[in-house]
Amino acid sequence: MINFNLFVLPFFLGLIYVVIAIGKSWYRWVRKLPAIDKVRFISGIRSPGQIFGALKEVFLEGLIHRRMWKQNPLLGYMHMSFALGWFLLIVFGNIESRFYSGTHLNAPYYPIFLKFFIHDRLVIFFEVFSVPGIFRFLMDFLLLFVLSGLVLALIKRQKSNWFGMKRTTAFQLTDIVSLGSLWLIFPMRLLAESYTAGYYGSGGGFLTQPLGNLLVWIVPFRDDFVAYGLWWGYSLVLGIFFITLPYSRYMHIPTEILLIFFRHFGIQPGKWYSSFSDVEVQACSRCGVCIDVCQLNEAGIHDSQAVYFIRGVRDKYVPEEISRKCLVCGRCQEACPVGISTDSLRLIKRRELVSGQASDFSYLAPRPGAASRFDEPPRQGEVAYFAGCMSHLTPSIIRAMKGIMEHAGVSFTHLDADKSICCGRPLKLAGKDRQANELIEFNKKLIRLTGAKTLVTSCPICYRVFREEYNIPIRIQHHTQFILDLVKTGKISFEGDYKKVAYHDPCDLGRGSGVYEAPRDLIGHFAISVPVSQEANKALCCGGSLGMFEASQGQRNTMTAGVLNILLQAQPDVLATACPLCKKTLEKQSPVAVKDIAELVYESLPKTVCCSVSGQSHPAKSYEDELISV
Repeated sequence: MINFNLFVLPFFLGLIYVVIAIGKSWYRWVRKLPAIDKVRFISGIRSPGQIFGALKEVFLEGLIHRRMWKQNPLLGYMHMSFALGWFLLIVFGNIESRFYSGTHLNAPYYPIFLKFFIHDRLVIFFEVFSVPGIFRFLMDFLLLFVLSGLVLALIKRQKSNWFGMKRTTAFQLTDIVSLGSLWLIFPMRLLAESYTAGYYGSGGGFLTQPLGNLLVWIVPFRDDFVAYGLWWGYSLVLGIFFITLPYSRYMHIPTEILLIFFRHFGIQPGKWYSSFSDVEVQACSRCGVCIDVCQLNEAGIHDSQAVYFIRGVRDKYVPEEISRKCLVCGRCQEACPVGISTDSLRLIKRRELVSGQASDFSYLAPRPGAASRFDEPPRQGEVAYFAGCMSHLTPSIIRAMKGIMEHAGVSFTHLDADKSICCGRPLKLAGKDRQANELIEFNKKLIRLTGAKTLVTSCPICYRVFREEYNIPIRIQHHTQFILDLVKTGKISFEGDYKKVAYHDPCDLGRGSGVYEAPRDLIGHFAISVPVSQEANKALCCGGSLGMFEASQGQRNTMTAGVLNILLQAQPDVLATACPLCKKTLEKQSPVAVKDIAELVYESLPKTVCCSVSGQSHPAKSYEDELISV
């Protein structure tokens, strides 16, 4: 016997449409991968280990929504109940339909509308524990699970703060239609299954049967036409959701699966907009988690957050100011439940904006017969110290670093002591990669001339670009890592007075480069580190970001004030940071001293004897005398 009714057509046609639409998108994205990424994709498909790892993440993030749980338990439960609940309804619904049909091959609509076709009756109570009874209980329980998430979603519209969100995303028309149909799917299923069970007096579970009996009693006429209309409604909302899904925020559901596989196969974002970029854009669920963590809110900027930027990219229209109006601090990227590389997407759009702009770095050309543009090539040393442009604007950091290295007897050369050249990172933040690469090539030649085995920089901005872009066979360290090594090897010791220090994580050193422990370990050797409510990967940007091109000084000051409010909560004696730009930005408004960790280390060194580079001992000047003499 073939179980079929015309009302299944909206669902069935919608299902065919969405499967074709998703299949075409997946095929297009894979086909347009660069050749090397296609090789990675094929290799990944053949690797059981990579496949298993991807499937595990699909389960943890696509169904359980593990990252959402970390954001807020209510938010995590709400998303999990929809995703996992619906998935399990499909899985157990298929198993149940095979039990009734006696075959492993059923029409796709049969498990979805099974209760329309099957009305078995419970004879006695203990048959609840029979196979049909267990299925009825399980399917009702899963339906209730999904409906609980729907209730939370409705509450979230009015009480978003309960879910850890001050602001929620503004939807487009397709999002509204798709969302409305999604929200109606499970109430319509509940009503259809319940009324049908009430009409036939059987076939329902602990939820649907009592509700069905009540509905039949309430409705003035007892007719299967009512049940039939409810099944039509259930099929229609399913069909509408499937048809609108590829054009709405819910396209993220199938796209995130492909994105997870791409990552496990080693496919990463490139310099220009690519197939991987498109997958990331489509994988954005517009959940709005990135909105609250964006510090632009404090400055009254509400149109440039990652969710709106990505929506613009998806719609093929991103105003230039939106691309440029971003701190590129990585907070949204850190908070994103999907792990979308929002900073990379922003820089890709900036590259597109400035593509073709000319530059002139002819002044870097060496004199005839010279190794570099410098009068003399840099002297040799075990360590090449590159202070960076921002450190030259905060010279006390440079003096501290030189003093520390001299005290430790380190053979070093100050690479940018005079006629400094930028590392190239600011140009990259502006999207000017070609111009930045000209500076990078010059600096690489200069570094090679030193013969150094270690390159140390005081600027996290420089540190990040040295590691990511220079590709040089030399150890690269931020000065906090370098100084900590000196401490661990016994080359320096401290006579500190153990002040209370609140540490501010610079964006490029923390989220950008993953350096969190070295600065804290170092502080612990000479001071008392006090906790900060938003630190490490959740640390706030100082507001002085070189990646922001569309903020006024007043807006920057507002963001800086917000950072200081957090840092000063524990009433520290001094604020410490590990970035010259952060130091310069914070000290303009801070009521307490703001110092780089290198400065605090230098202040805490013994003041009687230090060693010069040559290894000869001599009386040391105090830190204050050192500042006065320069």
